[in-house]
Amino acid sequence: MLTFEHQFATLPEPLWVACQPTPVAQPSLIAFNDALAAQLGMQTRPDDATLAQWFSGNQLPSGAEPKALGYAGHQFGNFVPQLGDGRALLLGEVVDQQGIRRDVQLKGSGRTPFSRGGDGRSPLGPVLREYLVSEFMAAVGVPTTRALAAVATGERVVRQMAEPGAVLTRVASSHIRVGTFQFAAVRRDEDALKALADHVIARHYPEAANADDPYLALLEAVTARQAALVARWMSLGFIHGVMNTDNCSIAGETIDYGPCAFMEQFDPQKVYSSIDQGGRYAFNNQPGIAQWNLARFAETLLPLMREEGDAVVEQATEVLRGFTQRFSAEQRRLHANKLGLAPESDRAAPLMEALEIQMHQGRMDMTATFDALTHYAQALRKDSSAHSQKEALLALTTQPDGLAAWLADWESAQQASQQSERLEAMRQANPVVIPRNHRIQEVIDAAVEGDFAPFYTLLAAVTQPFDESEEARRLAAPATESEQVLRTFCGT
Repeated sequence: MLTFEHQFATLPEPLWVACQPTPVAQPSLIAFNDALAAQLGMQTRPDDATLAQWFSGNQLPSGAEPKALGYAGHQFGNFVPQLGDGRALLLGEVVDQQGIRRDVQLKGSGRTPFSRGGDGRSPLGPVLREYLVSEFMAAVGVPTTRALAAVATGERVVRQMAEPGAVLTRVASSHIRVGTFQFAAVRRDEDALKALADHVIARHYPEAANADDPYLALLEAVTARQAALVARWMSLGFIHGVMNTDNCSIAGETIDYGPCAFMEQFDPQKVYSSIDQGGRYAFNNQPGIAQWNLARFAETLLPLMREEGDAVVEQATEVLRGFTQRFSAEQRRLHANKLGLAPESDRAAPLMEALEIQMHQGRMDMTATFDALTHYAQALRKDSSAHSQKEALLALTTQPDGLAAWLADWESAQQASQQSERLEAMRQANPVVIPRNHRIQEVIDAAVEGDFAPFYTLLAAVTQPFDESEEARRLAAPATESEQVLRTFCGT
């Protein structure tokens, strides 16, 4: 049994509204994350039927007190003063085995006061996508919400067509977003804004409480986490797809896996999201958008900060300027790891820039390129099969001469970093398997027909992303021309 607490409920309404989930017709358990449940303190696993009742919302676990959370948001740059949980309910918080407070939330559990005419439900496909991608992110060490359970509802959800419905149970450090602060600020409710900021400091950034200006320190801490997070996304070719302020977590976790995707052929301006018509959230735009979102966060905090007038604006602006430096520092570290170079190497940045040009011009798959480069580095270290590994790498590009010239430069840089720990860091920075778009689509297509075996197979692979087995290699293969999925869709 989970032991629920309800600290968020001490904050004033309308930051939350009590609301009950809408029962579903025939809940059945698709997946349950036993390892995560154990971390949350669940000592004994209930049977599948009980879990299906709990995590569909039909019969809530003891101590749960569901609430829909209020927030606003800039959606594709346009401000909407009230969004909120239109299809999600916070059941409560659980203090995990490490003493960390974690939210447990149902997603797809029916209408709430924030639904704005929507049905409050989720199709099966987005639930499976979020389960797979969030658990992959956790496996490679990227801060993320987690998937605790997925339950089929036995009902149909109408989007472009009638689809099977499902409910996801999501675990997060919290569900507080930049948009949560905007929700309080747009109401000019400074008491609610201060209570929210103090809650976030106590829960996520206790060191800020002792600063000369706790709210300026909060802005700096959130900026640091967001900078590191986006750098980690980009090191994996991840495109969030909908980086609205209501999808920007104050805790610095990846949240709301809607039309997200992992880039295959490298293209700095790549967009997959069907709703991002102008490319606002393209791959290379993500750092600038994160900084823009943080500027909106800063605007909400200005009334709480110690200084006033131009002085407080300049202080906040200086913190925001620091985003670029923090992002670049984390990116340099990640680039060095991906290339098998020492963290202090001054050659990592120019080598990565040159490789990205090669990947783009040579139509190279990003994940396959770094996996092959890792194998080549390992072969050079062992002085075995290096030639065949190099040929495998050159086979990935349409411009092998350019890549061969780049490899010569990289090999000379590698020789200065030939240590076993560098190779280990390189492997851990370059997964073999990612949740490729076409594999996720295969899983969804099969599940819609009632076959969940492909989902379980892919889940096992993406949660062991450095596995070198034959099955992992099969699932790691890039999409063929006919398999490519070029558009991803939001489940709302």
